[in-house]
Amino acid sequence: MKQLNEDLKTGKLKNVYLLCGEEAYLKRQYRNRIRRAAIPEGDTMNYAYYEGKNIPVPEIIDLAETMPFFAERRLIVIENSGFFKTASQELADYIRVMPDTVLLLFVESEVDKRGRLYKAVKDRGSVVELGYQDERTLTLWIASAVKRENKKIREDTVHLLLSRAGTDMENLEQELEKLFSYTASREEITSQDVEEICTTRLENRIFEMVDAVAQKEQKKALDYYYDLVALREPPLKILALLTRQFRLLLEVKDLMRQGQGKAQIAKGAGIHPYVAGKCMQQSRGFSGQQLREILEDGADLEEAAKSGRLDPVMSVEIFIVKYSARA
Repeated sequence: MKQLNEDLKTGKLKNVYLLCGEEAYLKRQYRNRIRRAAIPEGDTMNYAYYEGKNIPVPEIIDLAETMPFFAERRLIVIENSGFFKTASQELADYIRVMPDTVLLLFVESEVDKRGRLYKAVKDRGSVVELGYQDERTLTLWIASAVKRENKKIREDTVHLLLSRAGTDMENLEQELEKLFSYTASREEITSQDVEEICTTRLENRIFEMVDAVAQKEQKKALDYYYDLVALREPPLKILALLTRQFRLLLEVKDLMRQGQGKAQIAKGAGIHPYVAGKCMQQSRGFSGQQLREILEDGADLEEAAKSGRLDPVMSVEIFIVKYSARA
């Protein structure tokens, strides 16, 4: 990312870039920045955009070979093509010899680093991995966005926002826009503003329920559940998400037992580092055996509800009451 920022700052763009990783917001931001740096605003003659599978490679090569129209370069953006999973040999070979009058920009979710196309892009241009950002980076990003609006926000308020809205930057951006509008007449964004205006994602509410169960706060866990039922969330969906969260805690606990740190656990479990830290805290409230029993009970309760032997609403109540009860 540092090298890409330098390229954009100096205007010395490479001939090919690959933007990859989990963070869709950053990929979108850098895609747009590269476009603005590569061709003038409104230049449609020298811009082409392809998206999705089955993009014809010969068509891309023909276009890349076409001289730009009264401009230094032609920009071709290719998004979510799957080329980096299917190993497009023809395109890999072309990238090594393509003219300097074209800039190829790939934006992909999945890539195979062993493939010829990945290696060709890395040799001729630059691969930029835009993965999940850690809590510190997100905190600084939120603070910067707030400052641009000439507003203030306390660090504990930022943490509350992250706990409610999650760590997805696109979702956070939407929640920040709501907060800016809500506090238009005031300078400071408070925790009360976040509580009143920001949407708590279902996955985050499930996280809070598990947290309450781990802390043996039975009333709080049930209150969270009844709030979701009132919002017409299906009980079996809630049970499935609860079970999935406990399965994640078991995986995290096993990784902790192997001596792995937060960054390693996040990578191994495929979750955001911020979430990994929270899971590490939650998993300490259960033994490995307890987590395995919880998963077995979750499966049994789901089967009983689906077969009609147990009311679905009651199945989740039983699950929460059993594991949030104090010894």
